[in-house]
Amino acid sequence: MHKKVKPAGKQISMLLLHLAVFAVATAASWYFYDKPLTGRWAYPWPAWTTAAWALAFLGHFCIVFTSYGDKGYDTYRQQQGKM
Repeated sequence: MHKKVKPAGKQISMLLLHLAVFAVATAASWYFYDKPLTGRWAYPWPAWTTAAWALAFLGHFCIVFTSYGDKGYDTYRQQQGKM
């Protein structure tokens, strides 16, 4: 069975930085979203960037907290002459 890799402090800090930048950029894009004042419907363009960035953050979170080590990686590196 593969061992779960414990995230390093640098990985967690970069994940938190990603979260902070995501939160600020998302808040700014929704703040500057120009809804028409006439009450008519307007296309919510910030929804696309929010969804895409949220999906990227979810992927980053999964990489940091659900990674497993590969037992054969060291053997592979030795066979490739990279050790």
